[in-house]
Amino acid sequence: MAQDFASSKSVLSSLDRQPPYSEEAERGVLGAVMLDSSKVMDLCLTSQLSTESFYVPAHKTLYDAMQKMHATGKVIDVLTVTDFLNDEGSLKKVGGSVSLDRLIDSTPTVAHAEYYIQIVYDKHVLRCIIDCARDAEQSCYDSEDDAGTILDKTEQSFMDITERQHGDLVLWSDAVKTTMENVEAIFDGDNKYAGGMPTGLLNLDKVIIGLRKGEMIVLAARPSMGKTSLAMNITENVALGNNSAHESRPVGVFSLEMSQEALIMRMLCSHAEVRSDQLMGGYASNAMHKRLANAASALSKAAIYVDDTGGLDVMELRARARRMKKKYDIGLIMIDYLQLLHYSGYAKQGRQLEIAAISGHIKAMAKELDVPVLVLSQLSRAPDQRSGGDVGKPRLSDLRDSGAIEQDADVVWMLRRPCIYASSDEDADRTLAIVDVAKQRNGRVGEVELNFEESFTRFRDRARGVDDHNGEMAHEIPENPPI
Repeated sequence: MAQDFASSKSVLSSLDRQPPYSEEAERGVLGAVMLDSSKVMDLCLTSQLSTESFYVPAHKTLYDAMQKMHATGKVIDVLTVTDFLNDEGSLKKVGGSVSLDRLIDSTPTVAHAEYYIQIVYDKHVLRCIIDCARDAEQSCYDSEDDAGTILDKTEQSFMDITERQHGDLVLWSDAVKTTMENVEAIFDGDNKYAGGMPTGLLNLDKVIIGLRKGEMIVLAARPSMGKTSLAMNITENVALGNNSAHESRPVGVFSLEMSQEALIMRMLCSHAEVRSDQLMGGYASNAMHKRLANAASALSKAAIYVDDTGGLDVMELRARARRMKKKYDIGLIMIDYLQLLHYSGYAKQGRQLEIAAISGHIKAMAKELDVPVLVLSQLSRAPDQRSGGDVGKPRLSDLRDSGAIEQDADVVWMLRRPCIYASSDEDADRTLAIVDVAKQRNGRVGEVELNFEESFTRFRDRARGVDDHNGEMAHEIPENPPI
C-alpha cells in the first residue's frame, strides 16, 4: 500500500513539474538583440529560434515583435521596439517600457549572445521532447489505432524534432558557390558530379543521367513485363558497382510481393545465367552448380538489405527506411510495389485517396533520406485495350488508382515488351524490351531499347538503344560527349 502511494505521488509530482526553460537566458537573448540587432537577430534566425522557443509569455510577445521588425527592415532598439509594441497594443503584455529598460540593463554585452541563444534553443527542444512523449502516452490510452501505427507516429514525431534541429538555412550565395564548384569539377573530368547514380544500363543512363538523390522514380508496367526483374538488376548493379562509376552502394529493398528467399533465388539464377525452371524441376548439372556457386560468392558481397514484410503501412515503411539509412547508410531504396502498401489513416476514405497519400509519403521519404527511391507501380488495363500501332503502349494516365503518382514522381519509366502483343509491329522480337522515360523533371524524355533474356530474367543493353523523338539513336551519342 505504501509503495502504491509513493508511486502515485511520484507520478503527480512529475506532472506538476515546470517545463524546462531559462528566464535568464531568454532575457539575455532579447537584451542582446536590442543592443546589436544586425548581428544577434541573424544569429537567432540561423539557430532556428522561433517565438515558441521562448517560454515566458512576455518574452514570446517581445520576440515576435522583433521578428516582424526585422522582416520589414526596421531598426531594433529599445525606443523603436517600445513604439512598435505601443502601436500594436502589446506594450502592457511585456511589462511596459520599464521592463525593456531592465532587459538592457541586465545585458551588459552581446559577446555571450550565442551562448544564451543555445540555452534557449536547447530548453525548447527539451519541451518538444516532453510534448511528444506526453502525446505518445495519451495515444496509448485513447487512440483506436493499433500499437504498430502508434509506434510509427511517435517515431515520426521525434524524427521531426531531429530534422528541425539539423535543418539550418543555407545562404543562397553559399549554395551557388557549392554548385559552381561541382560544375567546375565536371569540366575537370570528375564524373562523380556529372549525374546521379548509374543503373548499370548505359542506354538508360544516357537518358536519365543516373538515379538522383531525393527523387522518386516510378517504374510502371502491366503484370509479367519484367518490372521486378529490371528493378533487381539495377539493385544488383548498384550494390556490386557494376556500372560506369564502378562504385558500389548499399541498397534497401522492400519486397511486399516476393519473399526474400524467392528474390535471392531469382538473383542467383539471373547472375549465373541458369534457368530457374530447370533448377526447380531437378534438371541440374555440375556446370550449373558451379555457376550458381560463383554467383552466390559474388552476390554475398553485395550490400543488399531486404525487408519482405507483406502489407506494410507506409508510415511503418518510412520508419523502417529511416532505421535502415541510419544503420547501413543505404544509397538507394527499391519498393516492390506501391499498390501493395497501405495507409491506415486513409483506409476508410477510398483507395484513390489512400494511394495519393502513400505516393506523397514516398516522395517525402526520398527527400528526407536524400536517396533515390525506385518504386514499382501497376498500370491499368488501358494499354491492353489499345489497337494498331499503339497496342500495349502505356501512357502516364494509365498509372493505376491515382493521378497523384504522376504528380509526385520526379521520373516515370513505362516498361513494355512488344512480343507480348501479337498485333504489335515488333512482336517477332522476343528479346526486345522498351523503357519509355515518359516524365523527367530534370532531363529529356524518350524511349530506351533493352534486351530482356526471359529465361534468366536479365536485362542488358541493346546495340540500338535510344530514340529521343528526333531519330537519333544511342550509337550516335558518344559516351563522353565533348564539352
